[in-house]
Amino acid sequence: MSGSHHHHPVSRRGFMQGALASSQVSAAAEVQNDNTPFKPSAHPRAISENLFVLEDTCNVYLIRDGSHGLLIDFGSGAILRHLGDLGISKIDYILHTHFHRDQAQGDPLAVARRIPIAVPAHERHLFQNAENFWRNRRVFELYDVKNDFFSLTQNVPVSALLRDYEIFRWRNREFFIQPTPGHTVGSISLITQVDGRKVVFSGDLMHSPGKVQTLHDLQYYYAEHEGVDLSVYSLRELIAATPDLLCPSHGAEVHDPIPGMTALAAKLHDWWHFWHVSPLTSDQQSLAVTPHLIAHPQATSTFYAIVSDSGKALFIDYGSASWNFFQAFIPATETFGRMRFVEHSLGGLRSRHGLKTIDVAIPTHMHDDHLNGFPHLARRYGTKIWCYENMVDILQNPRGRNLGCILGEAIRVDRPLANRETFRWEEFEFTAIYAPGHTKYQMTLMTTIDGKRIAFTGDAFMAGGADELRHNLIYRNEVKSGDHLLSIRNILDFEPHLIAPGHGQPFDLSRKMSEAFAAKMIRQDEFFKDLISDPDTDVGLDPGWAHLYPYQALASPGQTKQFEFRVRNLRRTPINVQMMLVLPKTWRSSPSKVRVRALPGETASVTVGITIPAAWRGAGPGAGSRVAIAADVMMDGKYLGQIAEAVVDVREKQT
Repeated sequence: MSGSHHHHPVSRRGFMQGALASSQVSAAAEVQNDNTPFKPSAHPRAISENLFVLEDTCNVYLIRDGSHGLLIDFGSGAILRHLGDLGISKIDYILHTHFHRDQAQGDPLAVARRIPIAVPAHERHLFQNAENFWRNRRVFELYDVKNDFFSLTQNVPVSALLRDYEIFRWRNREFFIQPTPGHTVGSISLITQVDGRKVVFSGDLMHSPGKVQTLHDLQYYYAEHEGVDLSVYSLRELIAATPDLLCPSHGAEVHDPIPGMTALAAKLHDWWHFWHVSPLTSDQQSLAVTPHLIAHPQATSTFYAIVSDSGKALFIDYGSASWNFFQAFIPATETFGRMRFVEHSLGGLRSRHGLKTIDVAIPTHMHDDHLNGFPHLARRYGTKIWCYENMVDILQNPRGRNLGCILGEAIRVDRPLANRETFRWEEFEFTAIYAPGHTKYQMTLMTTIDGKRIAFTGDAFMAGGADELRHNLIYRNEVKSGDHLLSIRNILDFEPHLIAPGHGQPFDLSRKMSEAFAAKMIRQDEFFKDLISDPDTDVGLDPGWAHLYPYQALASPGQTKQFEFRVRNLRRTPINVQMMLVLPKTWRSSPSKVRVRALPGETASVTVGITIPAAWRGAGPGAGSRVAIAADVMMDGKYLGQIAEAVVDVREKQT
């Protein structure tokens, strides 16, 4: 096989645009990177027949295949001066383990030489939008102290993304992309075979046996130690991969690396517990609720594995590994990206509970902390995704709505479940029941497992103090008066022995607890009526009764994009609404004005097209141009103003 191959190739037009952009900075790049008086004094050293290392601002590794080469990280770019000595006439790719400047400061030189650059998918913005990062990075009131200050200072075109758990193919070689957060939130390690050995290029996860180069890089938020937890997870994942050789970004290559990684994981474990009582993420324990039901209450959200006698499993929810991971990944996510996910808990299910396959995964509701792992399960294990019927569009079209906690990746749904639908999976029978309150897009799953009646309630309610239920209230989740009351009355009908909540451990439920909660929800509805001025109470609860769909649209210059203007009538009488779009000066809508009538309790809609001129340019190709548009609204003759909006992410067409 010749040439470079990977799962997400850049388009020909996109690559040519990157090459054109690079030609504009090539002269400066040559001066800045090739003619600087500061140069590494070392020369490339052979590790094995086709693997070399240059000690530059970081270790730059070169894998040789005939006259072709591939680089792991790039440093200052000094490696390019030595290619002829190594018999290399062409560098096909640079693969980066993370974004820090010592790994990538020479990238402008690579761009000038038209060498394609591949970067960790969750750090793309710190390469191609580095200048925008610096425009927006807070320095005053600094409590986010993670070392993204070690970012590049100028944009670098990205030719390919290195996506977690996928394969990057180069010539006849495969690189498995193992997520190894710690030194940075988005760090990866690359696992491949070189000269008959399994080699891991591990970035700055470990410097030398039992040592890291820096501790400060393992602190993300003020006074915290998140990167320590993440590093232990990453070390244990690499130990499980059983490498023969570890090639770090700083320090010498490590032969027989498992003892050194084990020693470092143990030291970091002790350092974590010097500060914390809570367990490390990779030390979390599952809980056998019954012989067939396993709970994982220490993850970000509690997820449940129902393991059948055949070894097949049905997962109810499967979110992030822990709150520590969740709270580290969210602020490190680019505006246009999705939160990172790393696999967790599956090894214990296999070794201790007989898990063979993950057959089905079902979310209790549509929030990302409960289903962040669903796309991973579907991709890696072929898991089928089932969900309540009103979640289907949210999961499959996440750009459509502006709701709380939507995961930034589409999830294909294999089976929708209707309200009060009963279904069988393996030896178990379930009933799906609509359960609004925490969010409109939620259900409770009722079932009996090992003789216990169990209700999987998601975040509808959780254990409070002694013998009480608690709940929460998030208005953007489309809550209405009476929703929480409906959900608890469903519980009263089923009378489960156990509530399996979305956070925390399963707990016993008495009818007294349910009735007390129902009374509390009646009081909540009374508060709604007492506090909201509008006699139609739900109008004061719903910030999105008028909205544009999709909320986030992808479009290109020259394209006409179709939107729906949707009106949810929360009143007791019909409403008549007129709407005009407020757009950038040269954009056009068709028609220019729309009208929609909605009956009480109805959601009505009308379609409007938005045309972006072919010559329109925002912040430039690849810069993530996001444009806000507004809906100017009249209702029943009263001018309400620009009460709804959407965003259009403008991208150049890819061919």
